[in-house]
Amino acid sequence: MELQRYSPGGAGNVAANLSALGVGTVTVIGMVGDDLFGAELRRQLTQAGLAGDNLMPAPAGWRTLVYAKPYRQGQEMERFDFGGGHTLQMADVALLLKRVEQSATTSDVVVINQQVPGFWNAELVDAVNAIVARHPTVRFIVDSRDLSDRFVGCALKVNLTEATRMLGEDGAAVGRDDALRLVALLAKRCGQPVFLTRGADGLVAAMNGIVVDVPGIELGGAVDAVGAGDAALAAVAAALAAKGSVLEAATFANLVAAITTRKIRTTGTASPEELRRIGPAPDYVYTPRLAAQSRLRRVLPDTEIETVTGRVPEGRIRHAIFDHDGTISVLRQGWEAVMEPMMVRAVLGSRLETIDDVTHARILAAVRELIDRTTGIQTLAQMTALIALVRAEGFVPAADVLDEHGYKAIYNEALLAMVRDRRRQLDRGELASEDWQIKNARPLLERLRARGVVLYLASGTDVDDVRDEAKALGYADLFDGGIFGAVGSLDAEAKRDVLKRILTSSGVEPAELMVVGDGPVEMREGRRRGAYTVGVASDEVRRHGIDWRKRTRLIRAGSDLIVPDFSQLDALLHHLNLA
Repeated sequence: MELQRYSPGGAGNVAANLSALGVGTVTVIGMVGDDLFGAELRRQLTQAGLAGDNLMPAPAGWRTLVYAKPYRQGQEMERFDFGGGHTLQMADVALLLKRVEQSATTSDVVVINQQVPGFWNAELVDAVNAIVARHPTVRFIVDSRDLSDRFVGCALKVNLTEATRMLGEDGAAVGRDDALRLVALLAKRCGQPVFLTRGADGLVAAMNGIVVDVPGIELGGAVDAVGAGDAALAAVAAALAAKGSVLEAATFANLVAAITTRKIRTTGTASPEELRRIGPAPDYVYTPRLAAQSRLRRVLPDTEIETVTGRVPEGRIRHAIFDHDGTISVLRQGWEAVMEPMMVRAVLGSRLETIDDVTHARILAAVRELIDRTTGIQTLAQMTALIALVRAEGFVPAADVLDEHGYKAIYNEALLAMVRDRRRQLDRGELASEDWQIKNARPLLERLRARGVVLYLASGTDVDDVRDEAKALGYADLFDGGIFGAVGSLDAEAKRDVLKRILTSSGVEPAELMVVGDGPVEMREGRRRGAYTVGVASDEVRRHGIDWRKRTRLIRAGSDLIVPDFSQLDALLHHLNLA
């Protein structure tokens, strides 16, 4: 079945995002071609309440600029471009400028958006600059592919490529330090706020010598970055119109852009409901360049212990929360290999054996991505994400899609069969409990407890299973603070709830708390609350040594320290001030 989708781009997308955000009054000034694409653009803007008298018909022969992205079997093909290359008569230009001047008298913010070459030239920029000068109390924001350095008295929204071009550099800037340096130089040059977008790595901004860095946000799922810059521009404009600070505008823009990038095959907008759901505590991505490049890592002398943030515990650690699977226990090692085929079968249903190889490979990649981004959360939440994938792919009739409990039961049946086989090896004495533990896990727990640290065990696995497995492996009695796990409700997240309870009810300061785990969930929750975070990038097959994929995930999630295992126990405890 062929399906066509249309969504505004450029200035139209900026306006659509402002409308979706609930901005009180949005005036759209521009010209729309008298063709099929122009009619569709006008229709969409009219639906959003944006197509007023200032959206004027373009001259005869004007072809609306459009680009099309075809997809085949879910894969994006080479794009097609239509329209563009137009010029305007002076009378048309004068009319546009008159509308801009009129709008400036009643607006808090005016956005100038230029995405393609065409009728913009030096004379038109000079005319806009004159309007800016006549309205000193109005904030003008410019997003221009080619002419940003020609505007005077305007705030700027730029990307790395545009920033390096404006400063005459070679365009090789990639890292956080480069972005911070560039945005500071641009803000000093133009004397106005500058917002520099960095794609998945977030956004930096500067004004009056103050530079702010807002990290990227991990929302999971597929990504389509088309239109994210427009969404960020709209959010900056909305925040500044509401008299927000540069930091508030940058934080808001980063969040809006992150939401829209998760909307596939459309430019997308962010609604107030989505912002309220994600905004209070977004999952920021920390030090992405370090996470991606092991060559940049710094380790303690004569160890494999990596110092990520340079932080050390500020005081004495009194409480420590441990994840279970992959951090202490490997009794469930290989759970991904159980979950993966189960999820693929759930998505494809009766088409599993007959589906073509290309589609099967795409579904397999989607399932692996789902598992990767949900590692560490409770199984019920993973199955909820699976349901969304099953429905999105559409191979299974809606009436046959199970709920999260149904899919969890199928997964648990296969997983627990594997765990029972390993438990029997323990019961028969064929393997010892240490054979199912990360190297030196129990000695670490014993030494922490001997130093008065209260230990907690928190897992996404069902709580009864966690307690039973910890008892079978011989360390359940070491967790004086309690053992916690999933309780069959999506509203209860063991790791988050334990952290919250410790910090709110026991008088523990964040500086006295340590979180240890091999998954991003516990790292994010710990980092968010100011605890010291130790990421365990464990190789669960060997039970010692590093898993580089885990290292990447853990650093992005906010780990202060990365250890492959606990074999270098003395050095670790010394660094933690617990020797």
